[in-house]
Amino acid sequence: MRTRIAIACALVTGLMGFSAQAHEPFQGLKQAVESDFRQAKNVERDVYRHPQATLEFLQVKATDTVIELWPGGGWYAEILGPYLAKNGRYIAASFDTEPSEDNRRTRYRAKVGKKFEAWLEQNKAQFKGAAVTTFDPPSHLKLGDNGSADVVLTFRNLHNWAMGGQLDAVFGSAYRVLKAGGTFGVIEHRANPGMDSKTGYMDQQEMIDAAINAGFVLAETSEVNANAKDMKAYPKGVWTLPPTLAMGEEDKAKYLAIGESDRMTLKFVKPMK
Repeated sequence: MRTRIAIACALVTGLMGFSAQAHEPFQGLKQAVESDFRQAKNVERDVYRHPQATLEFLQVKATDTVIELWPGGGWYAEILGPYLAKNGRYIAASFDTEPSEDNRRTRYRAKVGKKFEAWLEQNKAQFKGAAVTTFDPPSHLKLGDNGSADVVLTFRNLHNWAMGGQLDAVFGSAYRVLKAGGTFGVIEHRANPGMDSKTGYMDQQEMIDAAINAGFVLAETSEVNANAKDMKAYPKGVWTLPPTLAMGEEDKAKYLAIGESDRMTLKFVKPMK
C-alpha cells in the first residue's frame, strides 16, 4: 500500500513538474544563453549585457516572432535564433547587401550584412525558420507585413539612426510591423543631459518621447544594463570604452575597469485596439 501511495505521489509530482515546464514562458532561454554554440568572446560580454535578464524583462517568449534590427555580427542572434527555432521565428532586419549608392558607409554595411548572412547559412541547423530582411533607412523601411511580429528589438543602434535623421522613421516601422499588444524593446547607450548623438549616447527621455510619438506606450524601464562607472566624457565617445577601445593602448586599463557603457533598457507596447 505504501509503495502504491509513493508511486502515485511521484507521478503527481512529475506531472506537476512537466506541466510547469510546459507552460514556462521562457523555456529554453537559459539553455540558449549557456549553449556551447555561442562564441567564447561573446559569452565574456554577458557580464555587461545580461542577455537572459534582458530578454526576460522584455518578455521575449520562445513562441514569438521576433525581429532584431541591425543584428551586426550576431551577438544576440546566437541566443535568439536557437531559442526561437522550435516554436517561434527569428527575423534579422539587416543591412542592404546590394546598395545603390557606393561610398564608405554603404560598402561597410554591405560587408557586414553579407558576413552575417553567410554565418546564418553556415549555422542554419541552429536557425530553423529564420529569415533575413533588408532594413536600411531611408531606402528600405518595411520590416514585414503590418501586424506580423510579436517583438521588435534594437540593441545599441538608436544613435546611428539619430545621426542619419531616421529615428522617427525607424520607430514608425517598428510600430507598423508589430501586432496589437506587441513589444518594442530598446537597449541603448544612455546619455547625460545635453549630449550629442555623435558621442554614441542618447537621452533616455527623448527616446521615450520619440516612441510615444510613434504610438507606443512605455510599459516599463529596467536598470539591468546600467553602469554607474560610465562617466560618458571620453575622447572618442562611447567607442572609447570596451569592446571597441577606440583609444587603443592609451589608458586601456582605465577603460577596461569602467567596462561597457551605461545603458537604458526600455519596454514599449503597441496598444490594443
